[in-house]
Amino acid sequence: MDLPSEATADMAKTFKELKEDFVANLPGGEISEINYVTAVTPAAVILWSALQSRLSFFTPYTPQAFVVDFLLNCCAILFATTVYAANPILLNILLLTPALLLCLVKPRKKQGGPTKKTKPREPQSNGSIPPSTNPLPKKRFLTVYRGCMLVATCMAILAVDFPIFPRRFAKVETWGSSLMDLGVGSFVFSAGVASARVTTTTTVQQQPQQQQQKKYSRRSRNLVGRLVASAFHAFPLLLLGLFRLMSMKRLDYPEHMTEYGMHWNFFFTLAALLPCAAVFQALFDFVPSYALMSVVVAAAYNHWLENTDLKTFILTAPRVDFLSCNREGIFSFLGYLAIHLAGQSAGTYILPRTPPPKLPSRRSTTTTTTTTTTTSIYAYIKQLYILNSLLAYLLFSSLAWTLLFRISTSSPRLSTVLFGSYSPSISRRLANLSYILWVVSYNTTQLLIFYLIEIFFFPSSSSPSNTTTSSAVAAQRHDKEDEQGVPPILRAFNRNGLVLFMLANLLTGLVNLSINTLDVGDIGALAVLVAYMLGLAGVATYASLRDLEVRM
Repeated sequence: MDLPSEATADMAKTFKELKEDFVANLPGGEISEINYVTAVTPAAVILWSALQSRLSFFTPYTPQAFVVDFLLNCCAILFATTVYAANPILLNILLLTPALLLCLVKPRKKQGGPTKKTKPREPQSNGSIPPSTNPLPKKRFLTVYRGCMLVATCMAILAVDFPIFPRRFAKVETWGSSLMDLGVGSFVFSAGVASARVTTTTTVQQQPQQQQQKKYSRRSRNLVGRLVASAFHAFPLLLLGLFRLMSMKRLDYPEHMTEYGMHWNFFFTLAALLPCAAVFQALFDFVPSYALMSVVVAAAYNHWLENTDLKTFILTAPRVDFLSCNREGIFSFLGYLAIHLAGQSAGTYILPRTPPPKLPSRRSTTTTTTTTTTTSIYAYIKQLYILNSLLAYLLFSSLAWTLLFRISTSSPRLSTVLFGSYSPSISRRLANLSYILWVVSYNTTQLLIFYLIEIFFFPSSSSPSNTTTSSAVAAQRHDKEDEQGVPPILRAFNRNGLVLFMLANLLTGLVNLSINTLDVGDIGALAVLVAYMLGLAGVATYASLRDLEVRM
């Protein structure tokens, strides 16, 4: 009577080992191939934007529009990592060719008769944002960027369990680059961009009363208050991490031990980022650059790796206590903190609505001195430069981070001078300097690409006159119009990203417990993955249409 149970236990153990071996000891692939594959997401957005701007295809949002939206913004990246994995350039061509043809069509004008031209109001003389206007409006290209990242992340966490998903795209064991390694860092960078919304709110909106502004500023600088607030937001993530840990141990679910360790998981990393980010917010008063803090943290951590026994400890130490059992997750946290700070740096510049230019007074008399007039004109020109500098900032940021990445991997002397160490190989397991700079350079470049797409297809949302209008009503109407230029599925993923990420993890576990993914053929795997993505997209879109949003 005991023999069948023992045989079953041996079979189950063998199956678990097979699942673990399927995602272990992988070398990764080339960065150029990863760029070709991920280029499918902006290519799909270009086609979506061409359909919307030229044909208003997605207005109104009918079931037919939902299907096309799903095919472009969910299935395109799925096909790029499965069916077209061997030739992603072909898929990019198939997406961009109809988009280029649609660009020959003149954009449709908005329905409605001609309106009377009214004399525009002068911007407010105090150069501040109207109190009723949202100082941190939703940026179209930022919503698209975060939505694409979340869709790709949710897709990959299940696709990696099927043979149709190439092993070179799965997480690397120690040294090398892969699509999923990039996805983990991109999730943290995106979280850093979003977290800047909290830290920037108090600085972009000028209060009418100086006394209230000083009082609010003092409260915002309270480190204890920040830590309490961050702990409150980190608590749900901590619970999710504990739930994942207990469920995996109880179900004897296959684990990749060298990914984060024996007990650690990605939710613990996300939870720990919040209070640490609060500490660095306090340091911002003394070092007013999150980018500089990011580089300092990355350089210090990499110097620790390369000039001490820390790297050897992380890679080879026996697992005998809590620290050694979870060494990958604990020490790689410093690298993810640097990525988070870099994302926060981008967010503090991208998110705010720039106040309208302060025009020189028209009522200046002859007694006004030439110096005053010159100063006013200079201030006006300076603010106009600020209004149009977002593109310049994104371009500079992309080039600067890419240059730093190239230096860290190919120039030993210069890297040692700038960072105090040299790490030619990328390692997500260590989250070393090369990995940090690769993730940041990639994501800043993605932000630049999506902003260029917005400028070309929907230039009204990028123009300073609209973005900085002095009328609160006009600004709110403009923010509403911007939603028409964002793929609804991507907007839906962006609104409830963390909840959908958690749901994707639950569905991934359910699928793996229900079927043997290792024995599923390509057609069956593709059917499961399409159904899985359709379920996530359906839940996200339904929640968005119902205006349901869960904040953590």
